[in-house]
Amino acid sequence: MPKPANTRYRTTNWSDYNAALKRRGSLSVWFDPEMSRQADRNGKRGHPQTFSDSAIQTCLTLKVPFGLPLRQIVDLVESLIEMAGLDWPVLDYSTLCRRQARIQVQIPYRRSGKPLSLPIDRTGIRFRGDGEWLARKHGATRRREWRKVHLTMDTATGDIRAVEFTTSRQGDSPILPELLSQIPADEGIETVTADGAYDTRRCHAAILEHRAEPIIPIRRNGRAWKPDCPAAISRNEILKATRCVG
Repeated sequence: MPKPANTRYRTTNWSDYNAALKRRGSLSVWFDPEMSRQADRNGKRGHPQTFSDSAIQTCLTLKVPFGLPLRQIVDLVESLIEMAGLDWPVLDYSTLCRRQARIQVQIPYRRSGKPLSLPIDRTGIRFRGDGEWLARKHGATRRREWRKVHLTMDTATGDIRAVEFTTSRQGDSPILPELLSQIPADEGIETVTADGAYDTRRCHAAILEHRAEPIIPIRRNGRAWKPDCPAAISRNEILKATRCVG
C-alpha cells in the first residue's frame, strides 16, 4: 500500500498571516467598574474583611500565567488599575497570602435559559514527583503525589459549573452532593450523568433533592436496594429497565 503524501498548505495572504501571528502575543486586561471590591458584612465577630473574594480571585488569576510571587503580583495589579484610571484600593501581599488558603473560587459561566444537563466526572493531576519518562524507566517513586479534580459542566454552553479538589484517596461518590450544591438554587437541573462509581444512595438522594433525573449505569454486580427511601425506589426502577432493555 503506497504511503499517503503529506498535505501541503499554500499560504498566499502573508500580510494577514503575519498579523495573526503577532496578535497571539497581545495582552488586554479589562476591569469591570461594577465589580464589588469591598467585602460585604457577614455579621460574624472579629475584624471584618476589607476586600471581596472577587478582588482576591482577580489577583490570583493574574498570578498563575505570569508565575509571579505575591509581592510582584500586587504591584502588577496596582499598575493595571492605575493605567485603567480607577481609584480602587489595592490589597497588600499579606492579606492575599491569608485569603488564598480559604477563598471560595467563583467560576464565571453563561446561562442557557434551559434546565441544566450536567455530566460529572473526575481526573487526576500530578503536583509532585518525577516525570512520566523517569517513572516508566525507573519505576514510580514514593514522592509522586496526585490530586483529584471533580468537574461538572453544562452541556448547552460547555462551561464548567462546579469543581472540587480532593486527595487521591478520596472517593468519587461523596463529592457529587458538594458539586450539585454549587449550582444556584434558581437554576433547574434536568439530568445528572455519571458513571457506575456514583451508583450510591447518597448520590441518588442528592440528585432527587435537586428534582433531577439520574443517568447512572448500574454496576455489573448491582442488586436491588431495600425500597425504604425515594432514592432507592428510583434506583430500583433503573435496575429493572436495565435488565429488561439492556
